[in-house]
Amino acid sequence: MTHASGFLQLVEECMPRIKEISAVEVMACMKGREAFVLVDTREDREWQAGHIQGAVHLGRGVIERDIEQAIPARDIKLVLYCGGGYRSALAADSLQKMGYSNVYSMAGGWREWCAAGFPRE
Repeated sequence: MTHASGFLQLVEECMPRIKEISAVEVMACMKGREAFVLVDTREDREWQAGHIQGAVHLGRGVIERDIEQAIPARDIKLVLYCGGGYRSALAADSLQKMGYSNVYSMAGGWREWCAAGFPRE
């Protein structure tokens, strides 16, 4: 997918402020039964087409509005993902500004997860 330059600039600016985690590391966390919440930040139609098992759906358009009710604990580990890692990076930046202290964006997003052959619903 080709992204607009302004969008890419926003993502680039937020990257030094956030933490990333790979799809392989997320799978290791799942296998190790590490406590974390996996959040799919994609659009409804993307979620309906398939998602990572156990993920919570809070689309990029509503995550800031709905996160406090859905996940009130601000210190729990959150791993956000989207299609390629850009929207989840922006969402991670926003959630940190809202006081969530343990937020990660999954690098490569859904595409990396699928490319690795990991399970999905």
